[in-house]
Amino acid sequence: MADTQRLVRQSLFANPSDIAVAVGAISVVLMIIIPIPSVLLDVLLAFNLTLGILIILIVLYTKKATEFSIFPTLLLMTTVFGLALNISSTRLILAKGANFDVKLVRAFASFVVGAGGTDGLVIGFIIFIIIIAVQAIVITKGATRIAEVAARFTLDGLPGKQMSIDAEYNSGSISEEEALRRKAEVQREVDFYGQMDGASKFISGNVKVGIFISVINLVGGFIIGMVLHGESFTVAIATYTSLTIGEGLLSQLPALLVSTATGIIVTRANSLGTFGADVTFQFAQNAKIYIVSAVVLALLGILPGFPWYVLFPMAAMLAFVGLRLARKQVADADRAALAAAGSRKAETPAELSPVVPLDPISLELGYGLIPLVDKDKGADLLERITRIRKESALDMGLVVPRIRIIDNMRLEPSEYSLKIKGVQVGRGIIRLGYYLAINPGGITEEIPGEKTRDPTFDLPALWIAEDQRDRAERAGYTVVDAPSIIATHLTDVIKRHASEILGRQEVQAILDALKKDYPAVVEDASKRLTLGEMQKVFQGLLREQVSIRNMVAILETLADYAGVTKDASFLVEKARQSLGRQICLQYADHERNLRILTVEPGLEQKIIDSRVDTPGGVVSALEPSLHRNWIKALTRAVAAVQGKGWLPIVLCSEGARALVKASTERELPDLVVLSVPEIVADIRVEAVGEIRLEG
Repeated sequence: MADTQRLVRQSLFANPSDIAVAVGAISVVLMIIIPIPSVLLDVLLAFNLTLGILIILIVLYTKKATEFSIFPTLLLMTTVFGLALNISSTRLILAKGANFDVKLVRAFASFVVGAGGTDGLVIGFIIFIIIIAVQAIVITKGATRIAEVAARFTLDGLPGKQMSIDAEYNSGSISEEEALRRKAEVQREVDFYGQMDGASKFISGNVKVGIFISVINLVGGFIIGMVLHGESFTVAIATYTSLTIGEGLLSQLPALLVSTATGIIVTRANSLGTFGADVTFQFAQNAKIYIVSAVVLALLGILPGFPWYVLFPMAAMLAFVGLRLARKQVADADRAALAAAGSRKAETPAELSPVVPLDPISLELGYGLIPLVDKDKGADLLERITRIRKESALDMGLVVPRIRIIDNMRLEPSEYSLKIKGVQVGRGIIRLGYYLAINPGGITEEIPGEKTRDPTFDLPALWIAEDQRDRAERAGYTVVDAPSIIATHLTDVIKRHASEILGRQEVQAILDALKKDYPAVVEDASKRLTLGEMQKVFQGLLREQVSIRNMVAILETLADYAGVTKDASFLVEKARQSLGRQICLQYADHERNLRILTVEPGLEQKIIDSRVDTPGGVVSALEPSLHRNWIKALTRAVAAVQGKGWLPIVLCSEGARALVKASTERELPDLVVLSVPEIVADIRVEAVGEIRLEG
């Protein structure tokens, strides 16, 4: 019984904000019925004004409309809350008359109007009418129309957006998780604008009810004051008109803020940032407009009768802003030109050839990322790329060609793209001035930040400010800066696509360098195999992350077996066996232990029997149902090994190794597959599971 009560209490008070919202919603409805004391009404009126200010500020600082998805519901609640306050104020005005003591209403009836007596009443009444007219005719009508059009066009564009996402997913450009995320975002956008189409009607209704309540206050006040209280017409009109104006202004001001926020949020569909950021960026596009405006104002100041003491300072200010922008644009253009010139040679029409070769590797940057390669500002990305090329030569035995860095105006300002021979193989977005906190798993504390994905390994990550860096590192996040993100991504791309980078020209350069110290080895291999045949073997090794730095051993093996066959897949297996110690140490732990998965012999024989030789190498032609069961069994075994924190490695016979790897290339591209002859004697092998089909 005690446990049940404890669970009930925990479920009821698990989220205090839910209770607060529920109590608030019920209280708003009760306010319409139950009289409210003057002090409490003052508090609620002040809260209503504060809420209107908060809403418009949130809208101004929101980047996308869907980030403030509760706005339609909040619009309904604020409308009902404002009407409840109107009813409560009307009740007190009619009940107390001249003794009405709500301070905020009195303040708006006197101070905001700015004059006393009959003049003040007339001025206040005119201001009240103008506010209602502006809200009803200009803001509310425009926002309602925009919401209707946005809802219709968003709904009409839904099938096209979904088809575009499906096309990207089917082409392999995005993962299934990314496709689902984009579809959910599109659906949220449709739902939001659909809700805004209906919620915008609350504002126009609120304005009409506000006018009706004000008329009731005036007419009802005259009747109560003159008939029931015996007041003169002058006293009644002074009392109730003043209070009606004060109450009307106080209720319409928050409503005006909310309706303005509604107009802003539905007109910012094409925004790329906050409203302030968009204004700053778009007003700084052209310096000429400020210069021309300054000249126009100066000419007006010269004309007789115009206030030169106002126009001349304003013209000077605009001229100053225009000159500052002009200098900044020239400086930005110079930096962009220097960065582009540093990454490519200037070409003249005479230097153009009929066929322009593609760059082996290129890094394209949006114009917002050009400071990353500006040495004058201390940028070290160019030095890091040089180190990456050296490290690739040491790790993979592959001398990476020069990496061309260019600016691409077709990219977003904060976007970069990695290409191999003109084809994009990786891209990402960088927020300069922020750090990327990557969640590797097992973090101890959630920290605030903008959610994103690591562009290299697609891990969940956050963009955080510099002052959050130490906290994130203590919480277990891996924190990297902008140059490190690009450098890591580039390193991963080189490793994954090393076989594509290695062309025949690169193979010839390797042989020429090796020939100086090992001429006999190079000549023997070159007599038996062509440059293209050797290239296929080297590419086969690099495709599975096997370093070709020990080129002497590889060439000697090729020379030994080239007389038997020149089949590339066979020569790759023999080369791997000659590099057995290197491969084993690449995957063994510090105690030289190698934990492996074996394949059930009957299943392995079926894979061997499915061998088909193609010009591109051997492939496994398993029956579709058998292939599906094989992948399912392999996936289960790999997941079990990864759950224990080990690297999944499959060990099979020499004849099956290439086929096992080929059959899993699409579903498990990073799976390590070794053959028995590759295991050297001083490596301890521990079988941790067997892959077998169910049934």
